[in-house]
Amino acid sequence: MSRIGRSPIKLASGVTVTVSPANEVTVKGPKGELKKAIDRDITVEVKEGELIVTRPTDQIRHRALHGLYRALIANMVKGVTDGYTKQLELVGVGYKAAHQGQLLDLALGYSHNIIFEVPKELKVNTITEKGKNPQIILEGSDNQLLGQVAAKIRGFRKPEPYKGKGVRYSDEVVRKKAGKSAGK
Repeated sequence: MSRIGRSPIKLASGVTVTVSPANEVTVKGPKGELKKAIDRDITVEVKEGELIVTRPTDQIRHRALHGLYRALIANMVKGVTDGYTKQLELVGVGYKAAHQGQLLDLALGYSHNIIFEVPKELKVNTITEKGKNPQIILEGSDNQLLGQVAAKIRGFRKPEPYKGKGVRYSDEVVRKKAGKSAGK
């Protein structure tokens, strides 16, 4: 049996989980509400403040879905209780980030600024301190959406391997290559 799928999910106080007959799991908590459609073979039930995910057989497909849906539901529960945060850092001379509402204005060394609209489910904040690289902080309850938006922003100017310039996650380590060797 799946080690991940077997372990129950503990529900914090203030978190409610409902499962519709169409196998859609809805998780409500202090930070919002998330919904996820679950495969019809996987069953989800709430018992004594714990969420238990079970599968009908030991087929490879069922075993794979068992751990997957248990992990996705656990991420939803964590998202509505604590929330998720991603921090991006802009490394490079003249790289700037500013936000106005849900619009993110990025100057990344191109001939034009990049204007990116952040989905309304996420909160965006930018920090610019003298002597430090500008930072973009994204917060939200949906882990998948947060990671997707952070990856999209990083994709505008990925860190290059020679000087390390670009948009990177704050905990990311960029391995640098040696440049050209001098002639004889």
